[in-house]
Amino acid sequence: MNTAPNHSPDEQLLTPIQYLKGVGPQRAELLERLGLRRAIDLLFFFPRDYQDMSELRAIPQLEENVPISVCGVVDEIDERNTGTGRSMLGVLIRQETQFLRALWFNQPHMRQKFSVGQRVLLSGKPRLNSLRWEMTHPRVEVLAAGEDPPSGRILPTYSLTEGLTQPALRRIVGESVERFAEFVEEVLPESFLAEKNLPTIATALRQIHSPSDNEQLNRARHRFIYQELLFMQLALGLRRHRLQHDQRSPILSATAKIDARIRRLFPFELTADQQLAIAEISHDMQCEHPMNRLLQGDVGSGKTVVAEYAMLLAVAHKHQAALMAPTELLARQHVRTLARDLRASRVRISLLTGSLSASQRRAVLEQIAAGEIDLIIGTHALLQASVQFQRLGLVIIDEQHRFGVNQRAALRQAGIDPHYLVMTATPIPRTISMTLFGDLDVSTLKQTPPGRQAVHTYLGEEGQREKWWEFFRKKLREGRQGYVIAPLIDDSNDLEVLSVESAYENLSNGELEAFRIGVLHGRQTTDEKEAVMQAFNDGELQVLVATSVVEVGIDVPNATLMTIEGGQRFGLAQLHQLRGRVSRGSHPGYVCVYASAKSEDALHRLQAFVRTNDGFQLAESDFQMRGPGDLFSLKQHGLPPFRIADLTRDGDILEEARADAQHLLGATPNLDTEAWQPVKQRVLLRYGNAMDLGDVG
Repeated sequence: MNTAPNHSPDEQLLTPIQYLKGVGPQRAELLERLGLRRAIDLLFFFPRDYQDMSELRAIPQLEENVPISVCGVVDEIDERNTGTGRSMLGVLIRQETQFLRALWFNQPHMRQKFSVGQRVLLSGKPRLNSLRWEMTHPRVEVLAAGEDPPSGRILPTYSLTEGLTQPALRRIVGESVERFAEFVEEVLPESFLAEKNLPTIATALRQIHSPSDNEQLNRARHRFIYQELLFMQLALGLRRHRLQHDQRSPILSATAKIDARIRRLFPFELTADQQLAIAEISHDMQCEHPMNRLLQGDVGSGKTVVAEYAMLLAVAHKHQAALMAPTELLARQHVRTLARDLRASRVRISLLTGSLSASQRRAVLEQIAAGEIDLIIGTHALLQASVQFQRLGLVIIDEQHRFGVNQRAALRQAGIDPHYLVMTATPIPRTISMTLFGDLDVSTLKQTPPGRQAVHTYLGEEGQREKWWEFFRKKLREGRQGYVIAPLIDDSNDLEVLSVESAYENLSNGELEAFRIGVLHGRQTTDEKEAVMQAFNDGELQVLVATSVVEVGIDVPNATLMTIEGGQRFGLAQLHQLRGRVSRGSHPGYVCVYASAKSEDALHRLQAFVRTNDGFQLAESDFQMRGPGDLFSLKQHGLPPFRIADLTRDGDILEEARADAQHLLGATPNLDTEAWQPVKQRVLLRYGNAMDLGDVG
């Protein structure tokens, strides 16, 4: 083994990559493109896939649809267009006197991989076609001159960059693992490894890069996936512990008298889910440590009422409450809703946004500082240094804002932290909830308040458009109102996507010319948007042609109709939020979604949307279809990406890791025992900055 005896294990692992066997300066530049700079980077550069060479066969031994690998020589290359806009590449592989044809459709880039006379290794499922064996879209590896096919082994497949071949990278990684794996510190206690039946770090590194068999590969992969998810859950637990125990908040108890006074303001029956959420929030707010709770609810489940209860509980104790919305449109909607619901109370409400004039802003700031305003509704303007609350007891963050230490510091006064309630109208898949919101307690609203009517959803067919518009007009004549949603504000080069501009022109001079139509989109000024929304709210406008700007917070109970154009451009969660605009009142809602281009993915999404009104079911479907990257970006929340874990695949392991993290932190709340110090250091190294854990160490 070529190691320098005077170098410590850490120094060995930090060996610059260019000095490793088979690398050198030129290859080091290529490897750096993959983020590989030191020996340890190679050890944790996990394969993206594997090829099982234990099933390397001769062509006469092939069986239909049984995955195998075949080694042969490129005998002939045939590239052609099929006449339907599709390309086809055929490569004939010869093995002595036997032949197999490999086919790729619509992958013209594959042509550059092949030249006649090459030795290649193909992996895939063969099938017989007119007495000739074929493989469609097999995996390919070009073998070097004189290189034997690696039979009997499971080969790792790594991500590559131009100029770097798979065999070369395999050799570099393999030699590095053999040389350096023993120097990687085992941070998990020996007793814990035995309890969880996990291989040691050195064994797992060797088996994940050069598996002995599938069983050993699976054990190694499980170790790294589990460890990655465990560390994240420990980080969330440490953050939660710090927020709960290192900060002080006002004690805001819901006494029987206060509870009765608040409930008198709600002239309707609360659902069982609302009752439970209110009980959970009341319990948190009577503690001396800050509440950190996520309130998630399906469309129309009555989150605002629960939020109102929490705010009124703060006001009952002579404290102020602030509600921060992501947009001014939503902030103004909250003000209207609260003013309506609390008109019989003496609660003082005010709006603070960036569009206020200097004199208006100055007056509001003075009232907030003097304690003359009880409920302050605003946007990020609430976090500016000029905003001084007299006695802030509760902060509600609407629509998934993440609050770090800096934002909290802006709201802390005299060492006292307010309680925090995060609200979202988008149901969150369970695995996402356990990661991005794992440091929060969760209250969930699924039931809809009594009297809410069902929403009927249809996938529109172009040939049936006139029937839909006739129904739309009939309902407008009965006194209802409706939305027409388009994905773009202006016309674009995509002729298949209708814009708000075109929809307004077409409808005003066509299907809806007899009705009063308005336009709403994100490029309008605040005053323009407010005027349009007020006119729609008052019934002066019968139809609102809009972008998805209306998807959250718009509450017009009489609007029960919606036409969605370009449905393929919207995600499932967004479609469900849009549908939520027509389920606000006592009349049934009707939604028809049209898609100008129905790809297979879009069709599955739209069929799921039509099939159910259950937002939680749709959230899980969306998660499975699109993955976590499209739904909730870890990077957007400041969290490092996973190296090997996949939330769509590893939900069971996440559940296990979360339960284990909670058990560990229950026994040693700050991971302060000697056995767990190495784990704590790794957790802080990876997540300390992202989760504001600087003072946990």
